[in-house]
Order: sequence, then structure tokens, then C-alpha cells
Amino acid sequence: MAFGSMNDGDDAPMSDINVTPLVDVMLVLLIVFMITMPVLTHSIPLNLPTANSQSQTPPKMDVKPIEVAIDAAGAYAVGADSEVKVDLETVRQQFTKIAQENPDTVVAIDADETVAYEHVVKVLEAAREAGLSKVGFRMKTEAVK
Repeated sequence: MAFGSMNDGDDAPMSDINVTPLVDVMLVLLIVFMITMPVLTHSIPLNLPTANSQSQTPPKMDVKPIEVAIDAAGAYAVGADSEVKVDLETVRQQFTKIAQENPDTVVAIDADETVAYEHVVKVLEAAREAGLSKVGFRMKTEAVK
């Protein structure tokens, strides 16, 4: 931008570009991108499993899993065909006994779809406290059409 007196006698229009607004906009955009990029890149990477009718054959296991069923009311049953409802303390005792015999035993949780998440968490916590780290969830698979 030329500075000088306005009485040059030159009546030509000024042809210089004013870049100040452009620089202001670019700095604002730079600051906005610097703030939003960490938010966009901080996500938890998860490899979620998928279930379909083609994967119905369970893998061979050396140790038979201990099955824990949780019904819609939140009552627990331990064992494959057990219909006897037990409380959480009994589940903890059975987990401790099983963990002492074989700490590699798998806990298979079979929860009703309407059961409160709180009851599932209590079983997971009981398994962790007993030293059982292998936990699986049973699910109903539907045929893909």
C-alpha cells in the first residue's frame, strides 16, 4: 500500500490488494482447526465381534465353561442345567472354588435381554475377584436372510 500525499495529481484508482482481512480469517481458521483436531482424533479403537448364523460352531475348549444364567428379575443360576436360583454371595463362593481348582476356567454369562446391566456387572466383578479372567457372553444368533 502506498502512502503519500493525496494531491499527486494522479487520479488512477488504487490497485493494491488489502490482505489484512484474509490474514485475519486464516488465523481464525487455524485456531479453530487446532482446537478441534485433538477432539476428532481421541477415540477408543475397538474391534467389536460380530455374530451371524455362519459362526455357530464354537471353538474347541479344553476346559468346560461354568455357565451363569441371569433371568429378567435378576436372579442367578450357576450351572448348565441348574434351575436353582442362588444369591450373589453363592455365585462368589462358587467362583472362588472353581478358580482354586482351575484359574483358566471360562465363565459363560447367559443374561436375559431385559435384565438390568447392574446384575451382569456384579457377576463380572465376582469373577474378577475370584481370579477368573476369561469371561464370555452367550447370545442368540439369528439366521441371516
